[in-house]
Amino acid sequence: MDAPRRPAGRGRFPLSLRRRPVAWERQRPTWRDAAPSVIAGALERARSRPSGNWYAVGASRDVGRDRPLGRTVAGAEVVLWRAADGRLRGGPGACPHLGAPLKDSPVRCGTLVCHWHGLALDGGPFAGWEPHPVYDDGVLVWVRLDRVGGEEPLARPRVPVRPAVADAVAAVYTGIGRCEPDDVVANRLDPWHGAWFHPYSFVDLTVADGPAGPQDAFTVDVSFKVAGRLVVPVRAEFTAPGPRTVVMRITEGEGVGSVVETHATPLGTDASGRPRTAVVEAVVAASARPGFAVARAAAPLLRPLMRATAGRLWRDDMAYAERRWELRSSGRFPG
Repeated sequence: MDAPRRPAGRGRFPLSLRRRPVAWERQRPTWRDAAPSVIAGALERARSRPSGNWYAVGASRDVGRDRPLGRTVAGAEVVLWRAADGRLRGGPGACPHLGAPLKDSPVRCGTLVCHWHGLALDGGPFAGWEPHPVYDDGVLVWVRLDRVGGEEPLARPRVPVRPAVADAVAAVYTGIGRCEPDDVVANRLDPWHGAWFHPYSFVDLTVADGPAGPQDAFTVDVSFKVAGRLVVPVRAEFTAPGPRTVVMRITEGEGVGSVVETHATPLGTDASGRPRTAVVEAVVAASARPGFAVARAAAPLLRPLMRATAGRLWRDDMAYAERRWELRSSGRFPG
């Protein structure tokens, strides 16, 4: 079988034609390379990196001018909305009067008005309600929960380097599974499973280098499948800059600098006591090609397609993460 090729520099066309495609069952097995100790070591190093108690909540676009965004983070209800000037505001999601769910309340002229009895919050301390530090990085919104995180607080989240929003097309997918953040992060720190588990999206995948360099990065050569034998070959790096974040960055081939940020946010437990985790994944795509301006102009049409692509992958990967948690929780996980 043909060995996967390292992507060449940018050519005239971004697509390549696989000359002798390898059937799924004939590709080289990767189970020996995907050593449980390597994945566990990368996960442990990720867990040791500070987050400053910041948690990704959702997409910046999900926080509008008239409705708030609500989420439960590690059992704590939070609500985020925008002030009249567009700046982000946030705090506990329960009204301090009688506990109404503020996520269901409207925003009027930058003020969150409780729909039970009209208690109005402008984002400052009021009637026992205290705001949380929040941050909008232009793609994602974050909340800092010091009592939950228990770390030394940071003034702002450690947002990975990404293309400028004005020069890119960004989309955010959010999904929820019954697992812990570690299971989501471990899935992303196992790049070897890509072409086996997601053959509809990835082919010719080789992990060229295990965790290496100052960034503790996995280097991966892979082709994104377009249709039939048409593919887009790239080289990418996977890093874990924090305990709940894994970043894939394209370093060679089409779309250099584009990133996929996967953030795992604990939600709490369900009625059966099983943990629930939200995957908040930001795809920020950029290209130096002149024609990419057309893609930026078509961003409202592209974002749903980008979210659908991420969702298809995460239907598989969430099952992977949930299975990992089930095995761990019952003492049957072989790693």
